[in-house]
Order: sequence, then C-alpha cells, then structure tokens
Amino acid sequence: MARLQLRNVNKRYGSGLPDTLKAIDLAIDSGEFLILVGPSGCGKSTLMNCIAGLEEISGGEILVEGVDISGMSPKDRDIAMVFQSYALYPTMTVRENIAFGLKIRKMPKAAIDEEVGRVARLLQIEHLLQRKPGQLSGGQQQRVAMGRALARRPQIYLFDEPLSNLDAKLRVEMRTEIKLMHQRLKTTTVYVTHDQIEAMTLGDKVAVMKDGIIQQFGTPQQIYNDPANQFVASFIGSPPMNFIAATLIVQDGRVLAELDSGRQRCELPVAAPVEAAGQAVILGIRPEQIALGPEQGNGLPGLSAQVDVIEPTGPDLLVFVTLNGSKVCCRLAPDVACRVGDSLRLQFDPARVLLFDAQSGARVDRPASLSQPASAAALNAVGAPE
Repeated sequence: MARLQLRNVNKRYGSGLPDTLKAIDLAIDSGEFLILVGPSGCGKSTLMNCIAGLEEISGGEILVEGVDISGMSPKDRDIAMVFQSYALYPTMTVRENIAFGLKIRKMPKAAIDEEVGRVARLLQIEHLLQRKPGQLSGGQQQRVAMGRALARRPQIYLFDEPLSNLDAKLRVEMRTEIKLMHQRLKTTTVYVTHDQIEAMTLGDKVAVMKDGIIQQFGTPQQIYNDPANQFVASFIGSPPMNFIAATLIVQDGRVLAELDSGRQRCELPVAAPVEAAGQAVILGIRPEQIALGPEQGNGLPGLSAQVDVIEPTGPDLLVFVTLNGSKVCCRLAPDVACRVGDSLRLQFDPARVLLFDAQSGARVDRPASLSQPASAAALNAVGAPE
C-alpha cells in the first residue's frame, strides 16, 4: 500500500497550446480508492497515464510514499494498470497472460504457479486458465486483465474505464467484484470513469474534473450533498439535480426565492446573504428532496403543479412538472396515484435547496473559499454546466 500525492501537476502537448491538465493537487492515503470522474475530454485518462508514466508531465510532482516518481520509467514505478481494451495476448492462454509479467521479472516457476493460482481463486477464473481470450466473454476477459495486474502485487492499481465495454447487467456485477477485491486487498487504487454511478458506489474519494481542472475533491457524500458549483451538482446524481431559474427578494429581513408553477406562486426561504437581493440565481434541488404535501398545507413552502410526464422505474416514480419555466423531476414513491394533467401539491425543504449564480455557476449559499474548485488554477473558471 502507498500514499499517493499529486502536487501542481500540469500537462501540455506543445508550445503555445493550452494545458490539458491544470495545477492538479490531490492526495489519497494508503489503501484508499480514488475515482477520477468527468465528461469525455476532461483530462481524467491523461492524468491516469501521467501517474502510470505513459505520459510525461509538464510540471509538478507525483509522489508515492513521499518519493517523486515523475521522472521514473513506467516499469520502475511499481504500478499496475488495467486498460479499457483489456490488452490481452490472443495467442496465450489465460494462465500465460496472467503469468507473463512475472516471467519478465524472472520469478521462479513455482512462485509464478502459486501466484497465478492465488489470483485465479480470487477472481473465480480457475476453470478458465487453459482457454485463450477469444474463447472468453467480455466479463471473463476483464477478469483476466485484472488478474494480470493483481499478480504483480504493486503499490498502486490504476483502472482506466475498465467496465465501459460491458453490458449494463455485467457492469453492475463487475463493479461489485472490484469493490470486494479492493476490500480484500486494501491496495491504493485510482479508477477513471465517466459513469457517476460507479463514482458514487466505488470510491472512498472522488475528484470531479472538467477541462483539465479538478472542480471538487472529497467523499462521494460530500460531493453529492454539498457540490462546489453547478457543474458538479449537475454531473453527480441520477436522475440529475433540478435547476430552476429564480430571482432573490428580501421580505421581513428574510431572503426568498419566488417559484411559479403557472397555477400558483410560493416564496421559498433560502440561505443567501441579504445583499444578494435582486440577484438572478439558479435554484438547485434533487428529485428526492421534493415531497408531496397535503392540499391544505402544513406550514412548509409548497405549491400546486400540473403533471407533464410520468416515468415509472420500478422502485420509484419519476414525475415531471414545470416550475418557473423549467422542467423539474420529482422522485416519488411507486404507489403514488397520479396521471398526466393531474395537479400535485409539492413541498420543498428549504434546508436542502442550493443556490448557484446564474452566470458563473458558483455557489451563492456557500462561503467563497468553499465554492471554488480544488485547483487554484480554476479560480473564476468554473462556468455553468454546458
């Protein structure tokens, strides 16, 4: 196990070109599972390749247990990587694929056989050792690719979107396998994905990236419950957070956001400074944080809205309404009886509402020092979601 630190890491591909990675700063402790998540082109795979030594960094340091490895060749870094494409040798058997790296290191044959057996038992592929990759399913090939990395017993494992080629059911199964494997081995792991469900379920720590910048770094729950800006709030969560355009007003010393369903208006108390009155904001609230209320009201802010669309998912009922001209998703219990065109009374918990600046996407209801992305280079560069 090893502690991994990245200090002010930058990457550019040519003079005069913009940086692909911009002042990346993060650290994870020994045995932690770090997720790098973000949309395509955000720099997460580039950062992974820099840690592995497949790409040279343009500035900064990559430290493992306090030692700067950024100048070392990949073979000297004691890091194992599992690629999206599996990268198995088609003419070798599963046993030979797993053993290949150990043979290169001139490990004794008895030790190689013992290690291959250990990995095969761990991944439940003992019955596949004599087959070749072309005779395996996608999930089995992924297990073999993982086994080849596990056999090395490195300080750090790197996974580059390892499940993206699998179907939905197998992806869920393999996600569980990877989590169980990490719980057994307790090896420091960095995992790249664009799938926010994988990010939430697998990681001890999550770094959300956009345009080569870490927008936020923290635990999955911190990022879900307290996103640093509108981009993070929009990217993490399924269904995604609702965003409703609103204007702040002050009434009796309280800051309120006005909501309009087209049938009714309500004034929702929000956590914003009084001087923000008159500011155009984006109100954010997650689908599960909008509840049904009694028709007569119970003291909580609420309003009646017409049902536009209903999407049953099995465990939930997704109901879409329109508020302030924005489509809003409400996550309700599956037994709620409603039809398109019905009027529902919706209630909002003011403590769960988030506010974002309509222009920059930065949090309005959060101290400025906490609203900025993790990287210093990201100051004033957040931007609203694309």
